[in-house]
Amino acid sequence: MSQYSHLAEVDPEFAPLRSQFPPIPDVIDAKVLRSMYDSATVSCAKKSWGQRLPPDSEYRVDDHQICVNDGKITLRCLVPTPQGTESQEYPLLYWMHGGGCCLGTIESDDYLLRILCVEHQISIVNVDYRLAPEYKFPTGLDDAYAGLKWAASHTSLLSASLSQGFIVGGTSAGGNLSAVMTHRARDDPFFSDKKITGQILMMPTVLHPDGYPDEYKSELLSFDQNWDAPLLSRADVRMLFGWIGAPNPRDPNISPLLYPSHKDLPPAYFQVCGLDPLRDEGLLYEKILKEAGVRTRLDIYPGVPHTFYLFTPDIKQAVKLEKDLNDGIRWLLQGGPGS
Repeated sequence: MSQYSHLAEVDPEFAPLRSQFPPIPDVIDAKVLRSMYDSATVSCAKKSWGQRLPPDSEYRVDDHQICVNDGKITLRCLVPTPQGTESQEYPLLYWMHGGGCCLGTIESDDYLLRILCVEHQISIVNVDYRLAPEYKFPTGLDDAYAGLKWAASHTSLLSASLSQGFIVGGTSAGGNLSAVMTHRARDDPFFSDKKITGQILMMPTVLHPDGYPDEYKSELLSFDQNWDAPLLSRADVRMLFGWIGAPNPRDPNISPLLYPSHKDLPPAYFQVCGLDPLRDEGLLYEKILKEAGVRTRLDIYPGVPHTFYLFTPDIKQAVKLEKDLNDGIRWLLQGGPGS
């Protein structure tokens, strides 16, 4: 058994809530599931963070459309506007929502990002990349990378200074995209003077389930241990990867743990859930980055499932997760010290 198997023991505070999250039907249309997911996440976010939004005067919101391959995507930009100050420059956070690259929108994390914008005095660009199955791999990935380049090239518009911090981040599939972004940017001359300084990987998926390397299979047991976990089961993961349509499960652009080298990546902050099929790949990726000389910080939430905080915001672990996220952002803005 994995040394982390005990992390799947259900949290006592979450246990009575588990029945609220029935399994997704085996056969479901992507558009139907997307509508259900988007409605639920936005409704829960409104309940969790709607009453805590900072005053409108403390930040501005601008949506920009940019051209990408064969289409356009929207970038939602949040910029602090503190009263009584001269024009300032801020660090920049580039955010990619979760949803398996098949679900979710820029509305999914909008309330949380508005709070983070003001709390950390950080400009944020939230990308609405195109989704599978309508847009197969690597469309969403390429959209996200085009948005990252746009953000890095429009710092004046964003009142941003990359020298103060340039972080990429996201939840679940957004964590996957973040991991790929850091590798691509590391190797792209475009970013030679626009270095990414940190990454936020919340419950990331970093391996296609058919791409597990033999040498790590003994450490990757959560996919089977948590096969029937609420909110994200083994069957759900396979369904979403099927919709994404990546032809090679060992392509590092879909399985970033498999990049040949992880050296010279920016510091990484991880949040991993114990009752999550993706648990062990997140923990393994953190270990591999650390072995490659990358500074890391890790917080684990035993006994709760994937993205639990969106749907059960009042339990103690959800409150802790948000506090940890704020601490993780501060750690990254300080350069990831002490790891």
